[in-house]
Amino acid sequence: MVPLLPGAEPFRHDGGEIGVLVCHGFTGSPQSVRPWADHLAARGLTVVAPLLPGHGTRWQDLAVTGWQDWYAEVDRELGRLSRTCERVFVCGLSMGGALALRLAAQRGAAISGVAVVNPANRIHDPLAVALPVLRHLVPSVKGIVSDIAKPGAQESGYERMPLHAVHSMRRFYRVVDAELPQVTQPLLVMHSPQDHVVPPADSERILSQVSSRDVTERLLERSYHVATLDHDAEFIFEETDTFITRLTAGMGEDTTRTGLGKGSGKEGAAASG
Repeated sequence: MVPLLPGAEPFRHDGGEIGVLVCHGFTGSPQSVRPWADHLAARGLTVVAPLLPGHGTRWQDLAVTGWQDWYAEVDRELGRLSRTCERVFVCGLSMGGALALRLAAQRGAAISGVAVVNPANRIHDPLAVALPVLRHLVPSVKGIVSDIAKPGAQESGYERMPLHAVHSMRRFYRVVDAELPQVTQPLLVMHSPQDHVVPPADSERILSQVSSRDVTERLLERSYHVATLDHDAEFIFEETDTFITRLTAGMGEDTTRTGLGKGSGKEGAAASG
């Protein structure tokens, strides 16, 4: 068996009746979201951060998986949380954000809220249109890990991206985009104006297409793409904690019926740490 990359092992913490599923991104691993998961676990929540199929070992293993495999894994974990927790929230970074949004669209009332960081909605490279053919000619391209502003911070992930998997991811984004109007849960979107992997346009697209009426947007002014390991990490953790606490304390549970307007929580907020 191929050994796991440092920190790539899945994370699970058994806490109280509030559960949180945390999804990592494409070519990454739970290492990139582990501090996020640790923070929520320290608050007494039940937290799971699974390792997506094909991730955490070598890029060749990712080449033989697709979006159906990645989504099936987080869907299984959501099912397990739903059986043991009274309320369940889903969180995600980058492609993990897209996974979280599809879970929300598909699972409806089983999810009490969604929190995403730099969620991906499409592949913007003009060469993406050639992926159906190019993936058969070029096995892999340079990776996207460690887009982080904080000196010394590193993401544990692949240095190469297999184009078969990139092609599948592109198809997945189209599926998620079409389902965004089915997302009705309270939504927290945190994104970086300076992101060299996923541009702010993806968050803007998501915010414009979801049907959620309880929406909060936060800006991560000091971080790049992997903001959960960057300067704004603590800000992300506290915002997520506040979001979940509000929704589980009876404040906002009926916002979709009482008319809390979409955008009422939008305050472009620069993090101070």
